[in-house]
Amino acid sequence: MIDFSLSDENRLVRDSVREFVAAEILPNIRAWDERGEAHPEVFEKMGELGYLGAPIPEAWGGSGMDFVSFAILCEELERADTAFRVVMSVHVGLNSLALLQWGTDEQRRRWLVPQAQGRKLATFALTEPGAGTDAASLQTTARRDGDAYVLNGSKIWISLADLADHILLFATVDRGKKHRGVTAFMLERGMAGLTTGTLHGKLGIRAGNTGLVTLDNVVVPVENRIGEEGEGFLVAMSAIDQGRFTVAAGAVGLAQACLDASVAYAHQRETFGEEIGRHQLVKQMIAKMAAGTEVGRLLVWRAAWLKNHGVRNTRETSLAKWHATEHSVAAALDAIQVHGANGYSNEFPVERYLRNSKAAVIYEGTSQLHTLIQADYALGYREDRPIRCEPLPAQGFERWPALGGGGW
Repeated sequence: MIDFSLSDENRLVRDSVREFVAAEILPNIRAWDERGEAHPEVFEKMGELGYLGAPIPEAWGGSGMDFVSFAILCEELERADTAFRVVMSVHVGLNSLALLQWGTDEQRRRWLVPQAQGRKLATFALTEPGAGTDAASLQTTARRDGDAYVLNGSKIWISLADLADHILLFATVDRGKKHRGVTAFMLERGMAGLTTGTLHGKLGIRAGNTGLVTLDNVVVPVENRIGEEGEGFLVAMSAIDQGRFTVAAGAVGLAQACLDASVAYAHQRETFGEEIGRHQLVKQMIAKMAAGTEVGRLLVWRAAWLKNHGVRNTRETSLAKWHATEHSVAAALDAIQVHGANGYSNEFPVERYLRNSKAAVIYEGTSQLHTLIQADYALGYREDRPIRCEPLPAQGFERWPALGGGGW
């Protein structure tokens, strides 16, 4: 049976996040965006509310939310500003859920529990100056040296680079093996030879920290390896599936923000003696925003339902991410058009929505990549294949295999 009604938990999460963003983000976001300031004290409050461990089982320090609640959380955060949904993507989706799936019990106790409790902030480092979508062509190297690996290389466009305590980072033990040489490691701030820096001059998401990670003979103990040597590509792809889910949910929130702002302005602004909302072509733009946002939300919730029931969802998550992010850009463009000249000014939030929307059609797989993924599924060139899963000894977490998601 299909049921689109929200549970009491879903509504509680929605109402809680709306109260949080109304108090902590919306009064300040214009100034933070103008100044390009990240505010980690807000992330700390998100941790106190349990957001930073939202879908992590309580046994591992999390809130134990289902994935519909997690989607609502991401949607409502990005409805305020993308920078705060990004924290959910990299800290929870790309790092913590990867640890939940691939980490040992000791690794979960060491890193996952403090992350889920909001005591430590985490990120994910895959992209390099010469390797983004082509994740099998990493130049960062990991050389085995006794009971440790020595890592050298650099990463770029890393969210929370200057703020994260833990970094799930990917390097190759053998470039000749391509994706079969990629290996995952958990790095900690303060390791000798590990440095980070902030990128400036971004088009959007200016209230978030984005930067570089540089590795100069960083010695990483073997026990910091996540998964087996050569399994890093699978770790990365499964993590990216989780990241795509959060990006899709957030893009729905950004599109909803565009719709909300446009409806309010269409009632407020008058031309030719009536509200501009009475004009047919303004109605057309608002109708497109509304329809596309509802489609995106349903696609996200379908992926969430599959996750809750332990069903592989790579195809569905890709489709949700592709549609929702492309729609959010279109919605932001139309929202500026509805606002006319005022939409070109930061006196109104829609110009920030447009700047923020563009990144999501690039990261977690470009729109072009998702076009190919969906075509390959439709043509039968690609099919879902299981990857390594093992039961978690945590509160009967039956839906754990659904976390696998990725794998090419």
